[in-house]
Amino acid sequence: MSETTTAQATCWCCGNEFAERDLVRLGSHPEVGVCFQCARFLRRRAAEREDQQRVSAAARLRAAVRTSRAWVITHGWHRLPLVGPILRRIDRHLP
Repeated sequence: MSETTTAQATCWCCGNEFAERDLVRLGSHPEVGVCFQCARFLRRRAAEREDQQRVSAAARLRAAVRTSRAWVITHGWHRLPLVGPILRRIDRHLP
């Protein structure tokens, strides 16, 4: 009987352990692994910084979406049983 083990690695952002296939590695620094959820978070943070540097109508719209998202999270709406799943589904398609 052979036991199959899956190598676990730690996300450098959140600190949780994931299977290697569930991490994104940085090109020049393959020792750095980030889980998919943190990678999406980092992408949003990068887009926010980019919008701050290049203000445009689209950047203002994305800022309004980020402000709305923060308000919803502050008030805990994303945890409501009926509203939460809908908000999370919408959030996947927002910048």
